[in-house]
Amino acid sequence: MVFRDDECRLRTDHAPANFTTIKHMALNLILAAPGKDSLRLKRKVAAWDDAFLASVISR
Repeated sequence: MVFRDDECRLRTDHAPANFTTIKHMALNLILAAPGKDSLRLKRKVAAWDDAFLASVISR
C-alpha cells in the first residue's frame, strides 16, 4: 500500500475501472521516465516540478 490505494472512494458504476485504467497509464509514464530515482520520488517530483511533469507526459 505504497500509494494509499485503499483510501480511494470510487465504488459505483464504471468509476473503479476507469480510474484504474488512468492510474495504470500514469504509472507506466512515470516508470518510463529516465533516472534512477524511486517510483515514489518520481511521482513527487512530477507533482512539484512542471518541467519534469511535461517531460514525462511528452515521452
